[in-house]
Amino acid sequence: MNKYLYGIDFGTSNSALSIFDEERNKIVETITIPSILYFPKELDQTDEIIYTVGKHAIQEYLNDGMQGRFMKSIKRVLPRSSFIDTRVGSHKLTAANLVTFIIKDLKQKADALVGEDCKKAIFGRPVFFDDDDASKDELAQKRLRLAAEKAGFEQIAFQFEPIGAAFAYEQSIKQKERVLVADLGGGTTDFTFIELNPKRNEKKDRREDILATGGIYIGGDSFDATFMYQQGTPHFGRGVLYESSPGKMLDLPLSFFTNICSWEKMNFFNGQKTKNDLGRYFYLSKNNPKFKNLLTLTEHNLGYSIFQAIEKTKVELSNSLHSKFQYKHLGIEINDHINLESYNQMIEKDLNKISQYLDTFLVQHQIKTTDINSIFLTGGSSLVQSVQQLFKQKFPYTPINSGDNFISVAKGLAYSGYLFDEL
Repeated sequence: MNKYLYGIDFGTSNSALSIFDEERNKIVETITIPSILYFPKELDQTDEIIYTVGKHAIQEYLNDGMQGRFMKSIKRVLPRSSFIDTRVGSHKLTAANLVTFIIKDLKQKADALVGEDCKKAIFGRPVFFDDDDASKDELAQKRLRLAAEKAGFEQIAFQFEPIGAAFAYEQSIKQKERVLVADLGGGTTDFTFIELNPKRNEKKDRREDILATGGIYIGGDSFDATFMYQQGTPHFGRGVLYESSPGKMLDLPLSFFTNICSWEKMNFFNGQKTKNDLGRYFYLSKNNPKFKNLLTLTEHNLGYSIFQAIEKTKVELSNSLHSKFQYKHLGIEINDHINLESYNQMIEKDLNKISQYLDTFLVQHQIKTTDINSIFLTGGSSLVQSVQQLFKQKFPYTPINSGDNFISVAKGLAYSGYLFDEL
């Protein structure tokens, strides 16, 4: 008889799995991997699909000179009805196929640790996969369930990610608290207002403790996309003119630059038509060197390394007033000084949307600031200084806590076994 269940947080940037021993009622291990896939350049139609996951995917991608197919932020395609499949070599892969590869890797690692083919898992999901759209939400969860089944799970339940984070936080408190949980991940920002009580953390049914949930489709990827557009795209030709007809100069199509600002678009911005269009506009721009950088970016699949440079800048600005956005590869050279003030200005619009949504959430659920005993921040984007400042300004007299920003959700999901009683 199986004695384990897994709490699985399939995330936009990173994924985590917590192994829960149901007999001992405790978590025995938590595994984390980057939510990244890499497919080598040459894939024959008659062969089984070849891929690597997580850190191994990054290493193989770099070892192969960044020539294969590299995919990140796959979670963001789950609610996209327009995404049917993508061709990798001669293979067509659906959204569920791509997610399966990552979940299966986590499951194999966990199964090897416990010596058991675990069939039972609670998966985290954002409150809204794509803002308040029921059809997209249903599609995303259906695809995630299919991926879980393909990975080998038979008993599957879903829990809102911020509720998972709340249950993880509950393990650290000594008395009853009404907590506002903010889970700021790569793709979404989710909120839960919940009553936590260490005396109740072994109680199976916790539904009555969940007072309100909500979320918005903005996260760390949104910050990175804004940074890439404002600071990055001028290095790749935004603002460059091309000759549309003799003597008539126009701006290069904006779509070229919006398509390199988000991972779910960049993942698939490498078709032959795109390459042909880029080549034609390069000629019409009189072989502009900045636009040549865009050709190099797409031809050599450099998106990951560019966004790594952006991530490095963001992380440094989480602890400092100054940083540099630096990149040098295959003729592309970027060396921009960035200060915290300018970075905050770049992401101000996204922060305002999060702030406005939170205000609406509190009003809609009739939650007063005095009703909130504490705030629990989790998720990688909660480390951004302006995010921290936003909560300090809104709740100046409320204690703000944080935990393991990348594994809190998975741990809390593993404590949500009561969900199987409802199936």
